[in-house]
Amino acid sequence: MTQTDERPVVTVDVVIFTLRQDDLLVLLVRRGQPPFEGLWALPGGFVHADETLEAAALRELQEETGVRDVYLEQLYTFGDPGRDPRGRMISVAYFALVPGAEIELHSGGNARDARWWSVYALPELAFDHGRIVNYALTRLRYKLEYTAVGFQLLPDEFTLSELQRAYEVILGEKLDKRNFRSKLRKAQVVEPVHRYRESKGRPAQLYRFRPDAVAETKARRLFP
Repeated sequence: MTQTDERPVVTVDVVIFTLRQDDLLVLLVRRGQPPFEGLWALPGGFVHADETLEAAALRELQEETGVRDVYLEQLYTFGDPGRDPRGRMISVAYFALVPGAEIELHSGGNARDARWWSVYALPELAFDHGRIVNYALTRLRYKLEYTAVGFQLLPDEFTLSELQRAYEVILGEKLDKRNFRSKLRKAQVVEPVHRYRESKGRPAQLYRFRPDAVAETKARRLFP
């Protein structure tokens, strides 16, 4: 087959973010076979002829990491020539947000290992997966500023200080406390619950995202 006759192959890659211990983490797997054997990469693989793109992404995610039952959103299509030494590969990337609760990982398939990595301290990544992670982070920051997408990364109930810290970790910048809370009130995306979190000082009021505040689009920018 000549280069001009080569047909592109479709693959999928999955970017999963979580918040844990004041850090934004992404799930990676260590490749168990060439190319880039031994390097870390996003979970993913080839799309079978009889499955949808999303089904392929969910299957690869479960096979390589043990993670299942997550909501995937299509991110972008990456198809630059030369991105894969095996030939012309087009990857449809998906991303997901999961709460910081512990997720039990089980590596399998073509992956030697699976673990969480800080997006701010990534190892060398295979293929163009560094670019994909950066693109997903940019998308997450945009969504965080204009929507109430943060609810997908936080527990059901949280303090305003915990919420602000989560936004700071994701946006990569310090937010003014008074301005942050003022924008929260105006945006009307959170509401108090009748519970408090005990602390060394005064008990902290707990909040939750309003059920009607989880829409994908908002008319105004929320943060920063």
